[in-house]
Amino acid sequence: MRSLSRRAFLKSVGLAAAAIAAPRALRGAPVNTGASKMSRPNIIIMMSDDMGFSDLGCYGGEIETPNLDALAASGLRFSQFYNTARCCPTRASLLTGLHPHQAGVGHMMNDRGVDGYRGDLSKKCVTIAEALKPAGYGTYLAGKWHVTKHVRPGVSKDNWPCQRGFDRFYGTIHGAGSFYDPNSLTRDNTLISPCADEQYKPEKYYYTDAISDHAVRFISDHFSTYADKPLFMYVAYTAAHWPMQALAKDIAKYRGKYDGGYGPVRKARFERARKLGLIREQWPLSPQAGDWDAVADKAWEARCMEVYAAMVDNMDQGIGRIVAELKKRGQLDNTLIMFLEDNGACAEGMGRGARKGGDAKDAARPAKPPLPPMDPAALQLDMIPKQSRDGWPTRQGVGVMPGPDATYIGYGRSWANVSHTPFREYKHWVLEGGISTPLIVHWPARVTDKGKLRHQPGQLVDLMATCVDVAGATYPTRFAGNDIIPMEGRSLVPAFDDKPIQREALYWEHENNRAIRRDNWKLVSKGGKPGELYDMHADRTELHDLASEKPELVTELSAMWNAWAIRAHVLPNRRPQPPKSDKKPKRGKRNK
Repeated sequence: MRSLSRRAFLKSVGLAAAAIAAPRALRGAPVNTGASKMSRPNIIIMMSDDMGFSDLGCYGGEIETPNLDALAASGLRFSQFYNTARCCPTRASLLTGLHPHQAGVGHMMNDRGVDGYRGDLSKKCVTIAEALKPAGYGTYLAGKWHVTKHVRPGVSKDNWPCQRGFDRFYGTIHGAGSFYDPNSLTRDNTLISPCADEQYKPEKYYYTDAISDHAVRFISDHFSTYADKPLFMYVAYTAAHWPMQALAKDIAKYRGKYDGGYGPVRKARFERARKLGLIREQWPLSPQAGDWDAVADKAWEARCMEVYAAMVDNMDQGIGRIVAELKKRGQLDNTLIMFLEDNGACAEGMGRGARKGGDAKDAARPAKPPLPPMDPAALQLDMIPKQSRDGWPTRQGVGVMPGPDATYIGYGRSWANVSHTPFREYKHWVLEGGISTPLIVHWPARVTDKGKLRHQPGQLVDLMATCVDVAGATYPTRFAGNDIIPMEGRSLVPAFDDKPIQREALYWEHENNRAIRRDNWKLVSKGGKPGELYDMHADRTELHDLASEKPELVTELSAMWNAWAIRAHVLPNRRPQPPKSDKKPKRGKRNK
């Protein structure tokens, strides 16, 4: 029944609907029903949320991701691509081709009184949409925005997607929320309730499906009306960010799969990643977090990972529908698709303790919802809803099985350690577990080295440069009356042909966690502590700190980082205490 609703939604998209829903910048142009004559590619960037390096099948994981695996098999996989360790800084960097502090989002969505930490996308930068629209691209966004602090009714919308270059938008302005009733849900410039949306009426609303369905709709609308104009689309999933919520049909596929605990899954991923050539034989597996034997409620703990896997699986299904629509429109061969993740796996303990007042376990639930139902048209304004639409209070804590509406639980540190196999640390930190992401590149018309790996290091700032390069666009020096900061990245196109990417170094900073990578040397400082030095060729799992053996190199890299930090508005800074981290290894010589 639900699939029929989706088909009915997509079937409703014809030329008449397209004329209504078409990009504002292109409205009024005649419908072109002939074959596409464009040579510039369509560009689609897809990004998941809070996932680890090894979750996808094509990166060693056991989660079923056949559609992403197929893109990788006929495209490229980058083994050393990097994000910024946190959701909103990553989005600011991806969108603008700048380091997040240059874009005004050095931390989260709060203003700390200095340029690098305004919590709002700067007007001294342009988004990819703003850079590509003058080159004739239709521009679309489905999913999570999270680069402005203005999220509630009545606020300024000058940093909402349609004011930052996107012709159409469906998604959330805020960063997290229920998958059944997301807060700050917006169509174009209007906050909406999923229960009172006349344009999208699935039998059961689920945000990941809604993102995928609207991405499909945008493709259909665009090419029904503007067959000779290329498309840029940013598909920003919230899967698999907490809360662990997934549809029953998807959870069922993973029932019992994680009953053996953390160790066996992690070992199997490690071995598969080695066979795939993603990690080198000499890199040992980093230490395991969590003792399965000490887990009191193993059924609950296993269920957390089952739901997480189901969330990733559902996202992959949606990506399959997006690819199918491109094929249907004859556009897949000339579409550059890039898939990546916004940060490393999330070790935050969200929802793993009971809410104030305590929570009943599943067996103790009453027969009927104890609270009045919400008005269908009421907007959801809370990141953690107080209740479901039909009156169930939101529950958290051990024993409350995640997955359904009115639960709100994260999968925890130990499963996050599995997700980022084989690396150390998590989201927030700039060791490899916090910043390493898959990058799948698919572009049949241009990428002929199908199924191969690319080991050239790259970073989020490279996506803008790549888009401008392949689109034949001009990156502006001034835009909307403002001087624009030059983009920081390098086009990835040479790497498509397995050529090196020339750059000085890669840089990171988040919550006073600092790193620089120059060639194979990476210097990391956690929370302002003395730097740890790692040889990324010999020891990418960062188990052997060589700082005491190479003090001159530490000094040199530190000076480079400090110069960058001043130039990129990392300094001056004002920031909170970072969350608790794993312990770092002892200094000493690398084991032979």
